[in-house]
Amino acid sequence: MISVAEFAPIFIFSFIGGVWADQWNPKKTMVLCDVGSAISVAFVLLALLLGTWKVVFLATLVSSILSQFSQPSGMKLFKQHVPEDQLQTGMSLFQSVMAVFTLIGPVLGTLFYYQFGVEIAIGMVSICFLLSAAVLSMLPADAKHDKMKLSNSMRTEMAQGLNYIKDKRILLLLGTCFCFTGLGVGFIQPLGIFLITERLGLPKDYLQWLMSLNGTGMIVGGALTVMLSKVMSARSLLAVGLAVNGVCMSVSGLSMLLWLTLSAQFLIGMVTPGFQVAVQTLILKNTEQAYVGRVNGILSPLFMGSMLITMSMSGWLKEQLSVMVMYLLAGVFFALGLLIITPLFRKEPIAEAAGDFL
Repeated sequence: MISVAEFAPIFIFSFIGGVWADQWNPKKTMVLCDVGSAISVAFVLLALLLGTWKVVFLATLVSSILSQFSQPSGMKLFKQHVPEDQLQTGMSLFQSVMAVFTLIGPVLGTLFYYQFGVEIAIGMVSICFLLSAAVLSMLPADAKHDKMKLSNSMRTEMAQGLNYIKDKRILLLLGTCFCFTGLGVGFIQPLGIFLITERLGLPKDYLQWLMSLNGTGMIVGGALTVMLSKVMSARSLLAVGLAVNGVCMSVSGLSMLLWLTLSAQFLIGMVTPGFQVAVQTLILKNTEQAYVGRVNGILSPLFMGSMLITMSMSGWLKEQLSVMVMYLLAGVFFALGLLIITPLFRKEPIAEAAGDFL
């Protein structure tokens, strides 16, 4: 139920959030979304104090919806304020910070929970959202929007976004790549525990080592991506990310040695920040500012939707096949994703003059 409340809004509100980012002030949108998230978390705290837990579903739903408005607005601000030649470096720093706090957050949350109780821990989450809103409010003021554009209907705006992606071959290739990699991730997303118990024959407690190595790899990879952002192009980072993911997923499925499986998971984590940086950099560099929100709103759900399709079948497929075959299939889909983006490496420009941006 929690997963449904979290993922369902991605498909329903992602398009709307993308159109909203292109039409309204992105800074104000992000500030209001953080304030809204703080309020929804406060309602969770109030519900716990009153002895009910069902409002957790509502808070998760609200937070997920707000993220679909905040994320494309953030990309819009990147495009607006970061010079084009610094986009990849800026995105690298952003992903590095995200990787660090993704690991630190649960540790601090657990510490607060055990030291002060669940009420204080949840209260701190609400305070963090408010602090985030305060920091965002210090950003430069939003540029004034063209009033004529605001008169367009939601359907018209979405249609313009779809046509824009269709006419930009590089965006079309990235969207197709998202679909294949999402399908690959969905095959193995819930199967980590079986990799430990069935392939390695170890107790399920060893799963935490897999997760820890993956997270550590993300931090190391974030730092490496920052250092390499000036010497490696976004398309190269994307290709390396796809290749390493495909190989390491296959190795994880074939391996019956703990050290080899842990090494593969570490490498997957290490290339993940570079992969994410490459995707966002290519989107931002090859999208006009007026379409950034809609392009993000259309492309982002492709990965998640594809992942959920195979994730919903992964339990049944595992019984019919095996954990090893599932991980090999995931590797194959990443290889297909790599094959799809090979036109990015041609010497001649892709579509218009888009090749100059690669």
